[in-house]
Amino acid sequence: MPAPIYFDSHMHTPLCKHAYGEPETYAKHGVAMGLKGIIFTCHSPMPRGFWPGVRMGMEEFDEYVKIVTRATAAYSGQLEVRLGMESDYFPGFEDWIAELHRKADFHYCLGSVHWQGLDYRKRFETGDVKAFRSTYFQLLADSAETGLFDCLAHPDLIKNYQSHLWDFEHVRDEVATALDRIARTGVAMELNTSGLQKSYEEMNPGLEMLTMMNERGIPVVIGSDSHRPTRVAEGFSEALRTLQQAGYDSVSVFTHRKRGELLIDDVLNSLPGAAVLSEGEV
Repeated sequence: MPAPIYFDSHMHTPLCKHAYGEPETYAKHGVAMGLKGIIFTCHSPMPRGFWPGVRMGMEEFDEYVKIVTRATAAYSGQLEVRLGMESDYFPGFEDWIAELHRKADFHYCLGSVHWQGLDYRKRFETGDVKAFRSTYFQLLADSAETGLFDCLAHPDLIKNYQSHLWDFEHVRDEVATALDRIARTGVAMELNTSGLQKSYEEMNPGLEMLTMMNERGIPVVIGSDSHRPTRVAEGFSEALRTLQQAGYDSVSVFTHRKRGELLIDDVLNSLPGAAVLSEGEV
């Protein structure tokens, strides 16, 4: 079996108030799943009482760094445990996020547009489903253009808003415009396997959007968005094959906020069970 080479670049800690398990338990599962490493990207603190029930408070930031660093030491020589952050993009909070990202030696800063938040919905939800979705993709592109983020998380998360009405063709033009803007920034985008657990049961993004991303040369990072240790690297073999179906031959990972690339075939060959399945499909 080839040596592990890939990372799960999206997971959480109990400090976000809706995840379970200490960082060491996530690391243990990462070893079992044949990973080289994991990156914790817990939900960032935010100012002005922004959606406080799903994130650490600023007073818990140092504790977050401490528990991830503890796991880094505990798994030294077995698994690389890296520090990252998932920070919400919300217009007007750019200076706050810029300052937050200077407070620690992050490997990876993931940007999210969370339409579910009460603050977000109060500001942007008008009762027009199409307009709400269009605004989401505009803000996704805005987030890339800030230069604050290395990668954009679950970039079609909006399909879970009134998911029974979702049809990608209804938003294709808005997505194309957003992706054109994102491509010019050089920011990566995430393939988030947790979409299979959501109301619209499909990874984020789906194949149509991934194909459009590939056509524009946008790099992709895979993350499980684990809120429980047993979900680390869940669906990665399927995600890698989906990327190949969309036209990708490489996948990215970040170290000290610098992007590196690995061949998808090499990553598949490094994951237990994945190489056998790949050969069977030839």
